Amino acid sequence: MIMTKVAVLKGGLSRERDVSLSSGAACAVALKQAGYDVVEIDVGRDIWEKLKEAKPDVCLNALHGPLGEDGSIQGVLNYLGIPYTHSGVSASALAMDKNRTKMIADDIGIPIAKGKLVNEAEFWAEPPVEPYVIKPVNDGSSIDTFVVRDPAEHPFKKGEWPFKGRALLEELIDGTELTCTVLGDRALTVTEIVPAKDAFYNYSAKYAPGGSNHILPARVSQDVLDTCMSASLKIHKALGCRGISRSDFILDKRTNKPVFLEVNNQPGMTPTSLAPEQAAHVGIDFPSLMRILIENAQTD
Repeated sequence: MIMTKVAVLKGGLSRERDVSLSSGAACAVALKQAGYDVVEIDVGRDIWEKLKEAKPDVCLNALHGPLGEDGSIQGVLNYLGIPYTHSGVSASALAMDKNRTKMIADDIGIPIAKGKLVNEAEFWAEPPVEPYVIKPVNDGSSIDTFVVRDPAEHPFKKGEWPFKGRALLEELIDGTELTCTVLGDRALTVTEIVPAKDAFYNYSAKYAPGGSNHILPARVSQDVLDTCMSASLKIHKALGCRGISRSDFILDKRTNKPVFLEVNNQPGMTPTSLAPEQAAHVGIDFPSLMRILIENAQTD
């Protein structure tokens, strides 16, 4: 019997490189346990040559951030005719753009946090007067995401704009952080995220051991659970995602209604990641999760 050769694409060139390396290493172990022939590829600008040398039957995309999650690597794999896991070019590009994703969510009736795109000049011309969140439009892992409760104390100074181009400025909604994974055409469950030390679910809370507590299913009403799961599946389909995605929400403490924040079309697969944890909760262990993703890999 000839084993399927899987290339695990990890690392990459984005600021989420370290997270991707961790995701990729975990995926490689699980794929071997599932019976695949595995080669790990640290993705750089020579990826074309590395793929031609490795000759994989399929690629497991464990990249995060720009170039790996935004449709770029997906286009390369389409051109080479190599099936790959997760979403294709257009869905990846849309999901990576937080503002466009929110517009689509709003169009299909999913409540969203109010916000707008601003550049540095626009931000300082009319600084926020209410508590706010400001974050990159096209980055993940809460990199350069600032939660500002006192608008008089901005997290950066004039001339020190930490974003490339425009940033997404949103109202600050206080409440419980919730997230829901979609696998194929099924919403798995809802996790309640309780950061251990920080005021919000930032980079440290996501990836440091003990950085956050994950409670699943979330300690919310059945109505809230159903709403999050339904909304996650709707946005997954509306964007054209395939394989797996994870949508994030905040349960507004004023209304007890979940508000959509963003979708992750390449959810983390690190030892502290939420998607594998949710899959395990519904009876899908990590090697089985990898098998499901590989069996559903395709090109656009």
